[in-house]
Amino acid sequence: MRVDWSRPARDDLVEIRGFISRDSQHYAEQFTRRIVLATRRLRDFPDSGRMIPEVGEHDLREIIVQSYRVMYRRESNRVLILAIMHGARQFTSELLNP
Repeated sequence: MRVDWSRPARDDLVEIRGFISRDSQHYAEQFTRRIVLATRRLRDFPDSGRMIPEVGEHDLREIIVQSYRVMYRRESNRVLILAIMHGARQFTSELLNP
């Protein structure tokens, strides 16, 4: 299965990396790498994430990486990363519409 990133999800990752790099470039790179590696497992295990509680749809899932929610949609031939957000942020359904 292929893992693709939506433009908003890529923008989220760049923004998060920039925020962390204000304090430490090293930790910003390490965190970015951790997110990317976590999404790679979805190639083989696309249903390994939990259903997003606020939505409750089987195909909309998330994996947790540290304090961040990596939200994705499982499609027939791919996984599409939709958004990355800090767990403390208020969830809105607009996050899932790339």
